[in-house]
Amino acid sequence: MYVWKSTDWPKWRHDPAAIADLLSAVRVKNSRLIGRMEGVGLALHAQARLQVATEEVLRTSEIEGEHLNKEAVRSSLARKLGIHIGALAPSDRHADGVVEMVLDATVRFQDLLTKERLMGWHAALFPTGYSGTSKIRTGDWRDDRSGPMQVVSGELGRERVHYEAPSADCLDEEMGKFLEWIDKESELDPIVKAGRAHLWFECIHPFEDGNGRIGRAISDLLLARAEGIPQRHYSLSAEIQKERREYYSMLEKASRGSLDDTEWLRWFLGCLERSIDGAGVIISDVLSKASFWARWAGTPLNARKVEMLNRLLDSFEGKMTSSKWAKIARCSPDTALRDINQLCQIGMLRREEAGGRSTSYSLNS
Repeated sequence: MYVWKSTDWPKWRHDPAAIADLLSAVRVKNSRLIGRMEGVGLALHAQARLQVATEEVLRTSEIEGEHLNKEAVRSSLARKLGIHIGALAPSDRHADGVVEMVLDATVRFQDLLTKERLMGWHAALFPTGYSGTSKIRTGDWRDDRSGPMQVVSGELGRERVHYEAPSADCLDEEMGKFLEWIDKESELDPIVKAGRAHLWFECIHPFEDGNGRIGRAISDLLLARAEGIPQRHYSLSAEIQKERREYYSMLEKASRGSLDDTEWLRWFLGCLERSIDGAGVIISDVLSKASFWARWAGTPLNARKVEMLNRLLDSFEGKMTSSKWAKIARCSPDTALRDINQLCQIGMLRREEAGGRSTSYSLNS
């Protein structure tokens, strides 16, 4: 039986003792992370914030099978956060939409979460009114015109129904209760509330598409309220993306049977703890980047070389070749090769072992 069919829906409950250890670990590790971030300085803090937000936007989309352009996402965030990163990639409306939702959820965490605000997030996610090639109902609840809202997997004719959501006829009532609970003061721990809110929202599944991304944004909003700061120092979606199969399995399990969400909350808090652990890698990357530029502070470089070196410092995917350099920097192959050779001569870059047309280059850190 789906949980929303229970006679006491939506009166969720859990065993506080069963999650106490995880909740304590999350609080301690997050406090340490916030303290570490406060000690890196404003410039590095901004770069770390940009990197975390980029991960959040990319991974929350990847969980749903949508792959956004990393540079478009990063540029969109830099524009909106006022962070200088050199040359910006062209604007992309799909990337911009996810960026707008993620930033609205965290920067404006103190604002009420209203129906109108959720509609704005949904419209931002689907700026063309289409999900893939399918026309969808945007900026409004689903209407079930094609039948009950179901979460389905498997090939045509052999589908498996993982979940069926409440009827569209009751969405105003269901979401009214949910939104009232979100903004109402309660004795429930705010971190626990973030986990329960995600599960509850996914059980209602109020939109035709985009429920996962919006549900995770709601969790981020409540986590920001719990911390009292708009900056995210970790990406929960990045960890969920790594554990995607278990994430969906836990949601499916928690959406059936009783309204005891203890097991779901244990998984959510564990995932949150692991995402905080992973944030240390991001901070290390930011500090390494600062150390690199401090080492070469007195070296005269043109804007093109600075931009390309920053690309390599920002975890460039794949190997850097002269042809990639020319394409990214929008210069001729001869200019790209001249840039690379000059940087190799002064020791900022080094050639990898393979030679000829496959020669690649990396930072000489």
